[in-house]
Formats: sequence, C-alpha cells, structure tokens
Amino acid sequence: MTSRVRLLALTTLLAACARSGSMPDTARPAPAARSDASLPVLPVARSSAGERVHVLALTPAATATIVLPARIDPARRVDLILYTLPNGNSTAETMGRRLRDSSRWRDDIQHIAAQTRFLRTRGLTQAIVVYLEADARSWPEWRRVQGYPTANARLVALVDELRAQVARLAGHPRDMPVTLTGHSGGGSFMFGWMEGLAAQGQPLPAWLVRIAWLDANYNFAATHGPMLRAWLQGDTTRVLEVLAYDDREIMLDGKKVVADDGGTWRASQRLLTWLATVPEPVVHDTLGVFRRWRAMDGRLEVLLHPNPANRILHTALVGEMNGYAYTMLVRRPGALQQPGEPRVYSAFVDTGVTLPPAVRPPLPPRARDAEGATAFFARVRAMPRQQREAAVQAQLLAGNIPSFLRALRDVTVTATLADGSVHTATFAVMPDYLAIGRDDDWARIPTTPQVAQAFGDAYGFVLPTRKMVNDIWRAATVHGDPRPLTIDRDSAQTVLQHHRLVEAQLRDTLRAPVGAFVAGIKKDVVVTPLLRARTDRVAIFGWHYVDGRPIQPLYTGHVDWYVDYSHGIRLVSRIVTVDGVRMPIERVLADPLLHVLLSDEGPVRVARYQP
Repeated sequence: MTSRVRLLALTTLLAACARSGSMPDTARPAPAARSDASLPVLPVARSSAGERVHVLALTPAATATIVLPARIDPARRVDLILYTLPNGNSTAETMGRRLRDSSRWRDDIQHIAAQTRFLRTRGLTQAIVVYLEADARSWPEWRRVQGYPTANARLVALVDELRAQVARLAGHPRDMPVTLTGHSGGGSFMFGWMEGLAAQGQPLPAWLVRIAWLDANYNFAATHGPMLRAWLQGDTTRVLEVLAYDDREIMLDGKKVVADDGGTWRASQRLLTWLATVPEPVVHDTLGVFRRWRAMDGRLEVLLHPNPANRILHTALVGEMNGYAYTMLVRRPGALQQPGEPRVYSAFVDTGVTLPPAVRPPLPPRARDAEGATAFFARVRAMPRQQREAAVQAQLLAGNIPSFLRALRDVTVTATLADGSVHTATFAVMPDYLAIGRDDDWARIPTTPQVAQAFGDAYGFVLPTRKMVNDIWRAATVHGDPRPLTIDRDSAQTVLQHHRLVEAQLRDTLRAPVGAFVAGIKKDVVVTPLLRARTDRVAIFGWHYVDGRPIQPLYTGHVDWYVDYSHGIRLVSRIVTVDGVRMPIERVLADPLLHVLLSDEGPVRVARYQP
C-alpha cells in the first residue's frame, strides 16, 4: 500500500459510511414482500420513556433524528411530525432534558420531547417526531450554501425519503398524516420545501394535515398565499397555525435583534395583508394576551403576542408558553385553551437521551401495495414531463424497485498510476438499470440526472464515469444488442415499449434470467469533468454493441431536463474499495493519482448533478 493510499485510508475511515451500500446477493429475485430483517439494522437508543431513537445522516450536510413510541399498533393512526430546528440549537437541546447545569440553558427552552409525550396523553397516542437539523445548525445558511433552487428541490426529495424511512421503522403504511412545524430558522426549511414543490408544479400534498410556524414565518410572502389557501380548501381537516410576537424593538447588547424590515411580526403583517384579499371571512379577536385572526372556519389561525414589556419571547413562545403543544392540538379533542404559562408538560421532562451515531438511511423495502409498472405507466402516460419526473422520484424514494436490483455486483479494475505503482479498486453496481415495480411487473425507467442524484443521495449511490461504464460492460455476464427507436423518444409509451423490446431479447434470444448482470441495452447517464463548464447539461455515454463498441460517444449536448427511452440509470455504491481500503468514491475520483482507477478523463472533482 502506498503512502497516498495509507493517507486516504486514515482520512476516510472516520468519515466512511456505516453501511457498504451493497444489498443482500441472491441467485434469484427476492419475493415482492420482503422482511425488514433482510435490511440493515439502524443503531437505536432508548429514552427513559422507552422511546426508540434513530439518527439518519442525510445528504448533503443534515441529520434526521427519528423518535418513535416504544410500541406502535399498525392498525391505528400514526401521526408523523416533522420538526425543523431553530438556528443555533442541536437536536439534543431541542429535545430538552431536566436542567442540572445553568450553562446548559439551551436544554431547558423548547422541550419538544416532553411536549410530544404530553401530546400522546391528549389524543396523539402514536405521535412520531423527526427532528431535522442542518449540520451548520442553520437551515437558512444550508439553503444559501446549496443554492436556493437546488436546496428547495433537495428538501422535496428529503421529505419523501423520510416518510418512507419512518414507515419502515414504524411498520405502518406510508400515507400516515404529516405535520410540518418548526421554530425560528426552521421556517426556512418549511418555505424552501413549499417553493420546491411549486417549482415542480406540485401543490401541497394531501398527506400534509397541519402546518405550524412557531415564530418561524420570516420568509412568508404573498406568493405563498394561494398555495396555502388551495391546500386548506382541499380538506376541512387541514390546519394552518402561526404563532409569533412583536419583535420590532427587541434589543440585545444594545442592538436591535431584527432588521427594520425583518422579524416575524412584520412577516405576520404580510400574511394578514394577503389574508384580507381572500374571499373567506376573517374574524379578529383576542385569545388571552394574544391578538388572534381566524379564517376558513378557524382552520387558519394567526396568534400574535403584542409584547408590551418588550421581552425576548422567541423561545418562550415554544417552551414556556406551550406553543408547540398548543399548535399541535388545535381543533383536536385534547386541545389547550390557549398558549401560556405554566408548562403543561413538566411531568414528562426526563434526563435526556444519548443519541446513537448517525448512519446513512437504508433503501426501504418495497411496500406490499406499491404500484406495479403497468399501473404506474398508465397513471403517468398523459402527465407533462415535470409532473412525471416528480412521480418517478416519489416511487423510487419509497423503495418501489424490483428486488433483484438490491443485489449489487462487484466490478474490479486494476491500473498503473502516474508514479508507476499498480493498484486495484472494486466498486459495486446494480446488475441492471434502475426500474420501477414489483418482480412480476416491472420496467426500466430512465430519469433526469436530478432524479437519479436525489435517489443516490438518499441511499448511498453515485452515477458512473465513462471509464466505469466500459468496465461494467466488460464485467457483465449478459450483453444485449442495442434496440433503437425513433418516434416519440421521450414519451412514457416509448419508454415502456423499449423495455419490452429489451426484455424480449433477453428472455427469448439470450435466455438470461431475471436479475442477470446485463449491459449493452441503454445509454448511461454519467458524470464527467465536462459538466463543470456545462452545468445545465446531462452527459450520456455507451449503449454498446456486442463487440464492445459504444453507439453513443460521451455527449453533453442535451439540456439537463431532457430524458428519453434510450437513457439508463446504472447506480454505483458510493463506497469503493482501493487496495483493501474502503473510501468514498468521490475522493478517489478527485485524487490526482488514484482517479485513473475510475476515470479516463483526468480527475473528476464534481462527481454529481445538483438535484
């Protein structure tokens, strides 16, 4: 092992994923109904209340801490609460614990864990909370660093991923009702998610039953109003809660806390200005010390504390005044009369829990009632491109893929580096191209690179380079002969038609079993250094003849939203083994020497598309 490889080993072992990214290898496809026992087991901790706690490492730069009741009855309703963290607070601090050291004051300001236990005594008996934390402890900063369009699209995918993961952990159907709430800068996550949906032409989803901004509505603009109103009109059980206070003159260390045009009070005034334009009547009254506005039969409620003493109430609204518990119970049988002191959850505060290590989420099992390919293609046949891609992404993130794709195949390559040393790398790939459906009703599904990247980010996969595509072709045990089509190349009908042509060849001519290691049937979507200069393009390569010649040379002429029947998504595990040492594949691709194992175009320093 060279000194460079030893250095890489030392610097990557701590950062390496806990899971390899490979899936159980089986000679035949697994049954459509898979047992959770065959999937990676997530580390778990337990609170003093017996709650199960799991921590998922999300890509990029975020974690999700999932807290489930000790026992869940799958026959009864489960409420999923997504809680987006405030700026500056960790998940443990947000959960809260009994205060024993005044220097740990952040542990005693929100108590979302204790408030959730209280909620379980007030009707939300099977409430599950997911605490969403950006690594920099600021969702506004996370979105800024990612770039807002990219970040917003990622948030849409991330919420879908989490719903699938929670369903798996809870042993419950994936359509459990969801509440989206959060405090302070956590509102940036919530608005970013909404804007990501709007950019994809999607409304707020039917499974969303409640939104609650806990002094977190900084980003509200009138453009958000119609989306919220349409969602509220869609079902009379949906609730929108806004809790804020007059923060305009708050001072800290002699300076105003918010800018002259900022803060949640001003954001709330923007919301009320928009609310005055809707046809539904708006009732204005008071609730205790709060000024209150209600519309849509009280399902939209805005509570504003006038703050006559000019205090900092930012966290007091959430913890001291039971704001989280209040907003979760509005219009429910166990509702609180109003926000305010004293704490109603004091009996449920414990000594806290030591969180388990964060691990990458495992690919969830395919749900028993998930769509087969026939039903899916019938549903998306007439959809516009953007809507169809969103539907594809949702199915993939939910784990609706045939079982044989979970059995990865190893590809081993050897190369001589520039310094004359010889090295070996092994990477694991899906045996076929990405597909949707069950084992007896599935079809390959080409996607945009953004959808492929979202799936890879969620479950630990990357897209290959040109060299890797050639190496995969050489390692494959079955080589198909290309079957080009020319009419309606980007339609769902043509995608399905091509899948059937390929299957006929593999079944009738090549006698290949389902799940065989196949190549030569699609062009691959790849990563390449060329994309650094052409960031709005998709790179494709391959579709090899049986003699190994590719029909498609490396090409970046298509815009990145273009996808047609000939494209294929061949996913590669993010962890590669170099001379026996496991490390992230991106590090190998970017290395000035080791890149030759995986790239014939020089180092690849940006080995991803922006989802």
